[in-house]
Amino acid sequence: MLMPAPGILACRIQIDPTIQNRFSTQSHTSKQGKKMFDLIIRNGTVVDGTGSAKFKADVAIKGATVVSVGEITGDAAREIDATGKIVTPGFIDLHTHSDNSFLIDPLADSKLTQGVTFELMGNCGMSYCAPLSEKNMGGFKERTDKYDPNYKPGWSTMDGYLSALEESGSTINIAAQVGHGTVRGAVMGMEARMPTPEELDRMTGIFAESLDAGALGMSTGLWYGPGSYSLADEVIAVTQPAADRGKLYSSHIRSEADDLSGLFPAHAEAIEVGRRTGARIQISHVKAVGPKFWGRGYELIEGMERARNEGIDVAGDQYPYEWSSTGFSGAMFARWALEGGREKTLERLADSDTRAQVRNDVTYYINRNHSAEGCVIASFPPDQSLEGRSLQDIADEWGCEPEEAALRLYEQSEGSYVLHSMELQDIDSIAKWPLMSIASDGSSLRDEGPLSSGKPHPRSYATNSVIIEQFVEHRGLFSIEEAIHKMTALPASRLALTRRGRIAPGQIADVLVFDPKNVKQHNDFVNPHVYSTGMDYVFVNGKPALENGKPNGTLPGRVMRSLDD
Repeated sequence: MLMPAPGILACRIQIDPTIQNRFSTQSHTSKQGKKMFDLIIRNGTVVDGTGSAKFKADVAIKGATVVSVGEITGDAAREIDATGKIVTPGFIDLHTHSDNSFLIDPLADSKLTQGVTFELMGNCGMSYCAPLSEKNMGGFKERTDKYDPNYKPGWSTMDGYLSALEESGSTINIAAQVGHGTVRGAVMGMEARMPTPEELDRMTGIFAESLDAGALGMSTGLWYGPGSYSLADEVIAVTQPAADRGKLYSSHIRSEADDLSGLFPAHAEAIEVGRRTGARIQISHVKAVGPKFWGRGYELIEGMERARNEGIDVAGDQYPYEWSSTGFSGAMFARWALEGGREKTLERLADSDTRAQVRNDVTYYINRNHSAEGCVIASFPPDQSLEGRSLQDIADEWGCEPEEAALRLYEQSEGSYVLHSMELQDIDSIAKWPLMSIASDGSSLRDEGPLSSGKPHPRSYATNSVIIEQFVEHRGLFSIEEAIHKMTALPASRLALTRRGRIAPGQIADVLVFDPKNVKQHNDFVNPHVYSTGMDYVFVNGKPALENGKPNGTLPGRVMRSLDD
């Protein structure tokens, strides 16, 4: 089936005047008196990430650092003529699920080819690679076995995981968050109850240990088990270590529709965590899902504005599609049916009366995604021929109702869907907010090898390209300065990165050179594993990772354990 084109966004950016230092002409001088740099990018138009107007300037890099911006004389080991191009900071993706990507294939480059030079993993409460215990190892295996069923983790802690990433290497910079669902699972398994005081202390201790080991934030996935079994008091308690360390709290909130707490109370809960702890709050993939909330996205922004006026540091991120993606269980099952984990759910489905109750709930979830035609299989390892087909199509082939088809699919495997869950008017109204970053909710993948399996959401290959091609060039809804700000300095400020997100002396040299008119998305929901094009050069930590439009096969990325890295 054919999918709709990406949605439309528009925004206006409010610029912080304290980050507009653009014209410094610092330089390095050799012993012979010549100015010497490793790289000079000449004659480009700098879009510095702050949202300020673009300007003509050269950019000089020494080692991993931008050392001069302006009219630069002197020599360099390498020069690039950027005439007719723009020079921008590398894009920062605050919301990804690439936790195992670089362990499987360090050349995972679907983000690199879009200009992403940094991504933050461990979102939605699922830092499924760490910390690990016997109680939560299933999450790691479920995510990794589809790529490499023989992969065995040689660590249990966040420190060990980050060390494994460092040993593997990566095309871009990567950082981890520690997930509440993963930590809760390590301590309590999938039990749907409050933690004992001792269990809460253990969880809080694991958060503190993981943050001190180099996790740059923490996340919750309060829609997914076991996070959905927690009460707000538990969430507040385990968030405090992140708040005390000045690190980010990212939340896939408890509801994005009219289930569980409901959309607006779920937003209020995230804000209350900030009110109680003092943490910076990042509401993940802000959206309004289902017929009862379509057309009301602007109300979410109004609520966050009121909270900011109160002094609560809350902001959000968003991907530019009307289609979302999640696993079978997250997409189709009420939370009660998932209590205790997959084994217990399968037992419930084996009982005819309970199965009928589950089916009634599945009807609700199908209808909030524009019908069974709006529920499309993204990943189904037992039968890859079903990938890319709608639930309605599969039900028709099997001679059953879509609800029954959804249950039969789950009984075979925990696959995933892409879901037509949103509407354009809400994407527009949410995106207009100046504090709404662009983030993919995808993963670093590759168009060959194990990471090329399935039919994942196109966002893993095209989120940033869509913003430039559609929203800047074709629709004129963002200026290039606004778009770059939403992908660079704004997400850097949310994470509190001190040396990334801008083109300025002293900033780490994550730098892009490209002509916005050449940036193109080439993938879709039917053929998602197709790279975007248009990036001429991508430098990661001052080293080339993509040259003349092609990845060069090097691994200049770093595992970032400090906000000052």
